[in-house]
Amino acid sequence: MSDNEYPTGIGTSDPDRISLLGRDLATEVLGQVGFVELAYWLATKRRPTPGQLRVFDAVLVALADHGFTPTAISARMTYYSAPESVQGAIAAGLLGGGSRFLGVTEDTGMYLSELLAEVDDHASFDDDAWDELAREAVARASVKATRIPGLGHPIHKHGDPRTPVLLRITREVGVYGPHLSLLEAIGRVHSPIIGRRLPLNGAGVSGAALVDAGLPVELLRGFALLARTAGLIGHLAEERIAPIAPMIYAEVDGHAVYRPVDG
Repeated sequence: MSDNEYPTGIGTSDPDRISLLGRDLATEVLGQVGFVELAYWLATKRRPTPGQLRVFDAVLVALADHGFTPTAISARMTYYSAPESVQGAIAAGLLGGGSRFLGVTEDTGMYLSELLAEVDDHASFDDDAWDELAREAVARASVKATRIPGLGHPIHKHGDPRTPVLLRITREVGVYGPHLSLLEAIGRVHSPIIGRRLPLNGAGVSGAALVDAGLPVELLRGFALLARTAGLIGHLAEERIAPIAPMIYAEVDGHAVYRPVDG
């Protein structure tokens, strides 16, 4: 028998009891703690404040679905190919979460956190100070020709409809903090520097809001995937009764052009 120990504070079980986060699951958690609150609690090992919980819930709703994105299409196509494997279809959709879809939430949070780490004391910043920090960041990105995560959207060219709602909620519940302050400042000052105006996208605002709500920046993509899982389940439920995957397959297959490689 090994003398090694493998500690966890998440959960355990024995023949008579399931423990979760130090509570009895059956008598202290079930029916008393909602799923969103539990997800926050699991990620941070602490209960959220009402404001943090509302922001977390709002972000999960904001990220649940965005139409026929590649993640949704890949989930539907996998389900068509292997209808016995719901888990495979969901996994296929989640594996597409990257720098263009879903990953922006994490990328924005990371980017803002790194900028803020360079500032000694931002607690007393006013709008002018935030704007100055934002100008420096945008100018630096412009010189390096690097993309600023959270800025711009392929569909919502003139404004992401999620953005003002998320910002309003964070202010209403007192969760608006330095990450959102800096992101909004970037939204205000970037246009003269890069030569065009881009909207703040909902995924980026979501990332900033999650960090300001006390969630770990290193796990932000996980929360985006948690939200999108619900959306993918919805797509699979719809695919069962109104399938589009066979049409996509037939469309591509019917228009495939074979071009042999020379040599």
